[in-house]
Amino acid sequence: MDNRVKRKVAVFTGTRAEYGLLYWLLKDIQNDNDLDLQLLVSGMHLSPEFGNTWQQIMQDGFPISEKIEILLSSDTAVGTAKSIGVGVLGFADALSRLQPDILVILGDRFEALAAAQTAMILRIPVFHLHGGEKTEGAYDDAIRHAITKLSYLHGTSTEEYKKRVIQLGEEPTRVENVGAIGLDHLKRGHFLNLNELSKSLNFSLEKPYFLVTYHPVTLAAEPAEESFCALLTALDSFPEHQVILTYPNADDGGRVIIPLLEAYASKQRDRVVAIPSLGHLRYLSAVKHAAAVIGNSSSGIIEVPSFDVPTVNIGERQKGRLAAKSVIDCVAKKQSIIDAIKIAISRSYKESSEAIINPYGQGDASSKVIKMIKSMKFGKNKIFYDIK
Repeated sequence: MDNRVKRKVAVFTGTRAEYGLLYWLLKDIQNDNDLDLQLLVSGMHLSPEFGNTWQQIMQDGFPISEKIEILLSSDTAVGTAKSIGVGVLGFADALSRLQPDILVILGDRFEALAAAQTAMILRIPVFHLHGGEKTEGAYDDAIRHAITKLSYLHGTSTEEYKKRVIQLGEEPTRVENVGAIGLDHLKRGHFLNLNELSKSLNFSLEKPYFLVTYHPVTLAAEPAEESFCALLTALDSFPEHQVILTYPNADDGGRVIIPLLEAYASKQRDRVVAIPSLGHLRYLSAVKHAAAVIGNSSSGIIEVPSFDVPTVNIGERQKGRLAAKSVIDCVAKKQSIIDAIKIAISRSYKESSEAIINPYGQGDASSKVIKMIKSMKFGKNKIFYDIK
């Protein structure tokens, strides 16, 4: 370490999913005597429409250093683009007040892009997690690579993604394969049993159930309303299974899905429950006990295989990601989804999935990230920095 009393580590979070992945890293920074956690909360966390999840962050014991409002009440690409601009304005003020030594950003969301480009201009080094990945069906793919180029340190989730970040021109000594940080929950977290989960949801889980999350596809030709309706119709073919539906994210096209899932749940109150945000504890507990995880979330690719639970991955959104054998791909059409679900819940699948290996690591990413942060040293005026 250098001569500073504490290194100020700012961490950005803009969605419920990304916060859940960052949980143990936040704990480790908070508990480290050499580091001072600064938490920037923005995006969906501050929206009543998406559950006001900033409250959960506070309940988890993390003081919020700055709240940056950026979301417009819009469901269009223009609204998303304007939100990025609003975000740059807000992050400029917040980061200038906090003066962090480093800013940690995970993933590929448009909110994260606003934070990353602001930090770069303010000469605050960015530590990017989950760079180098590929998702051909969403503009997140381009955003992810853009954040990589705006960042200084890189913690990738696999060795292949480490190579891709280096191919993008990043200095190899500043790129490490730390694994998927969300997998730290497997070694360090605890999970609700089925009865506790039912009580938490106020919904009796008496039958096998599916955990379903479907996000709008922002780049491929996969209309959100049509595709989601195909998914709901496919779920009707499995009346012996209950369904936990979670809300989509705040990408353009996502809001059209919300009334559809709410109407679907209201018509089948004993079979279906719709939840704006499960939070990481309930979400991972729901994964653990699920018959299958269905939708197009990255969690189905990265975290779910470690629970030996099958994933039905719908459509183009995650196309290009490395995936374990437990991930079953299908197109966003009713019959294709039905066929994939049948494979997922079949006895033959269960017998063949016993030796599933998750390519995204072993659940020890946080300690590696902390080590990289503490190895960083600064030159004069913090403009020049390098690894010891």
